[in-house]
Amino acid sequence: MTSPSSPTAPFHASVPGAGVGVLLVHGFTGSPAAMRPWAEDLHARGYSVSLPQLPGHGTRWQDLQATTYDDWYAEAGTAFAKLKAEHEHVVLCGLSMGGLLSLALAQEHGRDIAGLVLVNPAVDSNRKDVKLLPVLKHVVPAFPAIGNDIKKPGQEEQAYPRTPLKAAASLFKEMPRVRERLAEITQPLLMFRSRVDHVLDPSSGRAIMSRVSSRDLEEVVLEESYHVATLDNDAPMIFDRASSFIARVTS
Repeated sequence: MTSPSSPTAPFHASVPGAGVGVLLVHGFTGSPAAMRPWAEDLHARGYSVSLPQLPGHGTRWQDLQATTYDDWYAEAGTAFAKLKAEHEHVVLCGLSMGGLLSLALAQEHGRDIAGLVLVNPAVDSNRKDVKLLPVLKHVVPAFPAIGNDIKKPGQEEQAYPRTPLKAAASLFKEMPRVRERLAEITQPLLMFRSRVDHVLDPSSGRAIMSRVSSRDLEEVVLEESYHVATLDNDAPMIFDRASSFIARVTS
């Protein structure tokens, strides 16, 4: 079954008899539009895919103010549970905050997850204003947008024009908890990291590469993409290498 054609809508497409399901999780203030081409590519290669729309996303930025990390994690968890019930193997693919949620799911579900593909995952930040979020969220409703950081002209992530601070505070509150448990990650892991990223600093990538316990671990540096690399110049390479990785870890 496939979801409606709107780029911000969730996208779910099953393949009868497929033994592998792939969960794709989009980023903070973004929408399924950032992952839709990847989901369609995986489905065309014979994988069942699930790309949920996280609560508060894909509508108005004000809607995101009423949601928290727990809501986003619960939605990703529900999608994972459905895939796992119907497929022998499940692989998680996460962009930015979607990478954080994927790591948290991997920490909880262990061997039920066959592998992880992360694109510019967010688990850390050196931004000074992050420390002020618990106070700022009561004073200022939103900051300027962080979305649509794409080098390739003409691409649109369908992200919000503002960054709601209550939701952002919830996200950054949970980052240390996931980061402190990175050693629990033992699944095969493939990480794509953009050399130039105007949303995240390099601390997230360094933390993951230095702390996870995965023996099957690879980092690929992207030279021609910014933060939303799934819609950028390196997207075809990401899709190809991710598919090879998925085929290998689920064989």
